[in-house]
Amino acid sequence: MPTIETPVSSRYTEDHAKAGLDFTFPSIETWPNQFAGYEVVIENPEFTSVCPKTGLPDSGIITLRYMPRQSCLELKSYKEYLFTYRNLGIFQENVVNQVLEDVVKACNPIWAVVRGDFRPRGGLTTIVEAKWPRPS
Repeated sequence: MPTIETPVSSRYTEDHAKAGLDFTFPSIETWPNQFAGYEVVIENPEFTSVCPKTGLPDSGIITLRYMPRQSCLELKSYKEYLFTYRNLGIFQENVVNQVLEDVVKACNPIWAVVRGDFRPRGGLTTIVEAKWPRPS
């Protein structure tokens, strides 16, 4: 008769999972768009945050692609927004989804994609991508 393995209890709590999401992120400034039907790509190759469980730094590339509707993101404001993650304990998946939510709130794009390409830590590389509008 096959044995059934007992699930390993998680070392991650609900507080770990929600870490950083209760932070008050600054608004991203915008300016009026003058054209239609084009794509903007913004890459931050020096993104850093902190793992809420281990306290170790996470770093990688955050790439935002979007099609503006009536407004565009002001680049310095977006850069300063991303700096707020530098010492924040937040999971990589939450970083990408929070950035997407804040970009959508700021400029209401036709569509947007945020991609986090995080550097190896402990031998693992993580890539997280979130899209707007969200899939059903």
